[in-house]
Amino acid sequence: MSAVHGLIEGHLGAAWVAIILSFAVLARSASLFVDGSIGLARRLRIPKLVIGIVLVSLATTAPELSVSLMSALKGKPEMALGNAMGSVICDDGLALGLAGLLTVSVIALDPRILKTSGLFLILVQALLFLFVAFDSTLDRWEGAVLVALFAGYLAILFRQHRQGKFKETADLEAALNTGEAMGKGRMIATFALGLAGIILASEFIVLSASSIARSFNISDAVIAMTLVALGTSIPEVATCVVAARKGEGAMAVGNILGADIMNICWVAGASALANPLTLSRREIGFMFPAMFLIVAVMLILLRIGYSLNRVKGAILLVLYAVYLAVFFMFSPMGQ
Repeated sequence: MSAVHGLIEGHLGAAWVAIILSFAVLARSASLFVDGSIGLARRLRIPKLVIGIVLVSLATTAPELSVSLMSALKGKPEMALGNAMGSVICDDGLALGLAGLLTVSVIALDPRILKTSGLFLILVQALLFLFVAFDSTLDRWEGAVLVALFAGYLAILFRQHRQGKFKETADLEAALNTGEAMGKGRMIATFALGLAGIILASEFIVLSASSIARSFNISDAVIAMTLVALGTSIPEVATCVVAARKGEGAMAVGNILGADIMNICWVAGASALANPLTLSRREIGFMFPAMFLIVAVMLILLRIGYSLNRVKGAILLVLYAVYLAVFFMFSPMGQ
C-alpha cells in the first residue's frame, strides 16, 4: 500500500488515474451502501418514515462525509471544508441547472417548503461563516452546534412529512423495496462492501487530490471545492436529473436544498468534531463568497414565480461554469 501511495504522490499521471478510479469506486460503493442500509433497516422493521427521511439522506451523503472526515483526520482541513462547501455549489449550480434544463415541463415549487429550507440554509451558511471568520477555525464545539442544528432540521422534516407535505418519488419507492429482494446475508455483505469501498476510495481521493493540487500549484481548498466536490456529488446530480426527467422536479429541488443543509451542518460539523478545521484568512475570503453568491442566485431564481425552468437552469449552469473557470484560472490560493 505504501508503494501505491508513493506512486500517486510522485507522479501526476498516476494521481489522475487513481482519482478517476476512486470516483468510480465511490459512486458504486455509495449505491451498495444505500441498498444495504435500507435493506437492513427494513429487515429490522425500522419505520418507513425514518428510512425515507433520515436513513436515505444520511446514506446518500456518505461520500461527502467520508471524504471530509478522512481529510480532517489526515490533517487537511482545507480539503474537508472545501469539499463540503464545494458540494453545495455543485448541487446548486450543476444539479439544479441540469434539472431545470432537462425537465419535461416547468417545475412548480411549494412556497412553504422553499421558504422553510431556504431560510434555514441561509441561517446555517451565515453561522458557519461567523464560526470560521472569528478565529479562522471551526472548533469541535462549533461543529457540535452545526450537528445539533442538523438534528433540528430532521425534526422539521418529520413534522412536515406527518403534515403530508412530502410525497415519495418512484426512485424512493424502489429504494424502500430493496429489502424485499435481498436475503439477510446479502444485505449485510452489501452494506459492508459499500462501506469499505467508500472508506478506501475516500482515502485515495484525498491522497490523489492533494498530489494534483501540488502539481498545479493550487491549494487543497481549491481542488476540494471543484474536482473533489464534483466527484462526491455525482449521486445527487444523477438523482436530480432523473427526477426532473420523470416529472418529479419539485422533489428534486427539495432534495438539493436538503443536501445543502446536510453538507454544511452534517458533513462540515461532523468533520470538525473529528478534528478542528483551521483555514487561512485568504482561503476564508475566497471560499465563502463563492458559496454565498451561487446559493443566493439559486434561491432568488427559485423565488421568482416559485418555479424552475430551462432559462433558470441555463443561468445556474453558466454561473457554475464561470465559478470553475475563476477557481482554476485566477485562484489566489496557489501554494
